[in-house]
Amino acid sequence: MPVREKLWTYEDYLKLEDDKRYEIVEGGLLMAPAPIPYHQVVSRNLEFMMWDYVKKKRLGVVLYAPIDVVLDPHNVFQPDIVFISEKRKEIIGDKAINGAPDLVVEIVSPSTLGRDTVLKRSIYEKSGVRELWLVYPDMKCIEVLTLGDEGRYTLHDEACLEKEGPKVSSKIIKGFRADLKEVFETY
Repeated sequence: MPVREKLWTYEDYLKLEDDKRYEIVEGGLLMAPAPIPYHQVVSRNLEFMMWDYVKKKRLGVVLYAPIDVVLDPHNVFQPDIVFISEKRKEIIGDKAINGAPDLVVEIVSPSTLGRDTVLKRSIYEKSGVRELWLVYPDMKCIEVLTLGDEGRYTLHDEACLEKEGPKVSSKIIKGFRADLKEVFETY
């Protein structure tokens, strides 16, 4: 849980005068540490696969961190990867994504496990992010959660490289399947 000196807003965040990466979670300002190299490799691999597919099919836009996603004035995240469908591109502003992307990818590290899988997941769910990918590089697993009619996430797909199988699919990006061997491939 963020330590709160005050209730932070996106306007406060824009006034920060340093080059550090931050997120606002339920009004608390949190510094986002620089990711480790393997995290970046996994992010790049998945982002390139997703972008290649989306671009060829002309389905929308794929963007990657650091990019501000303003879900509301007190929740501003920098997910690893976001997808915004062609019909919703108007939420892409000059400085940030203003509203819930169609799909968000969070690459989970041991230091962000609770924040990504509990706190941010709950806020993404409430904000209407239709699909959330939780990527676990240490375990080489991916969970794909989709927003149901009742407004709650349900498991759409999951796989681990060593166990269940080599691919996971998206419900939101029709026909997109990520090969785990390629996602978790190293340098």
